[in-house]
Amino acid sequence: MGAQQVREGFTELYGTEPDGVWSAPGRVNLIGEHTDYNDGFVMPFALPHVTTAAVARRTDGVLRLHSSDIGGGVVELALDTLEPGTDQEWTAYPAGVVWALREAGHPVTGADVHLASTVPTGAGLSSSAALEVVIALALNDLYELGLQRWQLARLCQRAENVYVGAPTGIMDQTASACCEAGHALFLDTRDLSQRQIPFDLAAEGMRLLVVDTQVKHAHSGGEYGKRRAGCEKGAALLGVDALRDVPYGELDSALDRLGDEEEVRRLVRHVVTEDHRVERVVALLEAGDTRAIGPVLTEGHASLRDDFQVSCPELDLVVEAANAAGALGARMTGGGFGGSAIVLAETADVDTITKAVEEAFAAAGFKAPRTFEAVPSAGARKAD
Repeated sequence: MGAQQVREGFTELYGTEPDGVWSAPGRVNLIGEHTDYNDGFVMPFALPHVTTAAVARRTDGVLRLHSSDIGGGVVELALDTLEPGTDQEWTAYPAGVVWALREAGHPVTGADVHLASTVPTGAGLSSSAALEVVIALALNDLYELGLQRWQLARLCQRAENVYVGAPTGIMDQTASACCEAGHALFLDTRDLSQRQIPFDLAAEGMRLLVVDTQVKHAHSGGEYGKRRAGCEKGAALLGVDALRDVPYGELDSALDRLGDEEEVRRLVRHVVTEDHRVERVVALLEAGDTRAIGPVLTEGHASLRDDFQVSCPELDLVVEAANAAGALGARMTGGGFGGSAIVLAETADVDTITKAVEEAFAAAGFKAPRTFEAVPSAGARKAD
């Protein structure tokens, strides 16, 4: 749904014109999974799929929310009653952003919001971050708060961690807020330093496919939190602030020091090697050797499957079938337990690979996957 349609929907719903229309994208993570909450490196890029919001200011302490995708009527909330953990519905994400802004001392006095999204939900493509960031950007503009993009991302992460109760890192919100078209974002999640790395696959005769397995996941579930707690335990046992501080060259000795803590050893091994994989991919892209990142992606999947144990049979099958059909590399993307995989392929091989994955799913009795091309796109912006 385009900006004009969302604007018209707002007017029909609320009887007035919005003050503006904004959009924020979902994201695909090229490499760097479960490293962000370990102060590590990530490399996402924004999708063309966006959440769009038409928004108008209010001065009476009321937040009104409506989504054209979810159905139901307008949800009305009093800002003074917003408290973490009180909302288990989709409205917790935008309400949490308003709560986080106000808690940080920013004078937000209310808003009317009408939303529409093309970001697939539950597919590991950061639909929640897109929702948070579009609200944050709109309110930043409308209330002239003067916050930088990275500051909006931090506030959105706080909304998701504290208000929603999902222990996510900073990558998704930063990607939605800060990515540039035609680039992947090399992000150091410790200090939020960023580098835009050119990533124009089409010009080199390649494509990156997203294969949505249609297996839904929820980050606020316990498994994601267990992994994060295990990583924090590993850092404590090793005497470092975060696993990012374990040098790749000293990984074996670090694992030896963990002794019989086998589960923690696996988590530490994944995070340290994954940070190293991000650095390898950056070096390859900057050297113009894009095709060589394919095997690194596949290595990353094996680590997520075997050490971090967040894959699932459907994700594993995408990777196996795609690589067998000639893909340059493939891996799951996102938090795991379902969601999507990415496949790097020569343009000429896309149809063959797509068909091979579909046939493998049918043979396994799985629900048919949904496949689309991921084109590195612009981050959050005013849409009209």
